Amino acid sequence: MTESNYSPELLKRAAGIKMILMDVDGVMTDGKLYYFPDAKGEMVEFKGFNSHDGLGLHLCHHFGILTGIISGRVSPATVERAKILKMKYVYQGKMEKVASFEEILKDAGLKAEETAFIGDDFPDAPLLKRAGLAVAPKNARAEIRKQAHFVTPSVGGDGAVRDAVELVLKAKGLWSEGLKLHELPPV
Repeated sequence: MTESNYSPELLKRAAGIKMILMDVDGVMTDGKLYYFPDAKGEMVEFKGFNSHDGLGLHLCHHFGILTGIISGRVSPATVERAKILKMKYVYQGKMEKVASFEEILKDAGLKAEETAFIGDDFPDAPLLKRAGLAVAPKNARAEIRKQAHFVTPSVGGDGAVRDAVELVLKAKGLWSEGLKLHELPPV
């Protein structure tokens, strides 16, 4: 999407974002959980993450935009993905997410309006209400999409995070510079 596809109000909200926080299942993944036995016969959870989302989060890191996760589930795969993406904040096992959100804001020295949150289901609602930019994937629950300032054109696990990152970078005037990093012409 180009900047002209976004409303002036949405661009203004996105331009002030200094940190992007998100849920995991249904946002960074498609929400499906896969269980397979390991060598000992114990069940291990697997998740699939989208590489386009990952590149978007790498661009955030490059431009100094903080990133992090607040998830209701605990998953070693999430920890590994966050480490690869250099995410500063990883909070798992937090169905009640407000305290984690407030702790992250305090640590980062940011205000809620300087933070975007991407969520897809009911536990994310309180953070969407607090965030300066509330984002929901295209396939988020209807109640959550109604709370969002921006509903991504992509579904969770298939580019929704990248859509949110692109919005923020375009609003900040950084998208063309991001393209140049990869020897692409500006749009």
